[in-house]
Amino acid sequence: MNKREVGKKYEKLSLDYLKNNGIKIMDTNYYGKGFEIDIIGKKDDKIIFFEVKYRKNKKFGYAEESVDYRKQKRILKGAMNYLIKNNLQNNYIRFDIIAINNNKINWIKDAFWGDDIGL
Repeated sequence: MNKREVGKKYEKLSLDYLKNNGIKIMDTNYYGKGFEIDIIGKKDDKIIFFEVKYRKNKKFGYAEESVDYRKQKRILKGAMNYLIKNNLQNNYIRFDIIAINNNKINWIKDAFWGDDIGL
C-alpha cells in the first residue's frame, strides 16, 4: 500500500469514528492554494476542522506531534477560506486532531487555536 492509499484508509476510519460519535460530516479533503483540511464536521453549534494524522509506530514521534506551527497556519487559512466561501463566519469553530498511533484513535479536541499561532 502506498502513502496515498494509507492516508485514504485512515481518513475513512476517522470518518466512520466521527460519525459514530455524533459528528455530521460537511466536507472532506477541502483544499486550495496552500491549504488542505482533511475533514470538516459539525456538532451542536460548532463547525470543527479535523486534521487526521497516522503513525504506525513511534519511530518518528506521535502522530499528533506532526501538526506543527506551519501545518496549523495552513489549516487556519483553509478554515477561513471555507467559512467565507460558505457564508459561515458567524459560527463557533474548533480545530481538532484525529491522531492514529499504532491503530489506536486519539481525538484531541481544541488542539490549537488561531491565537496559538499568532493570528
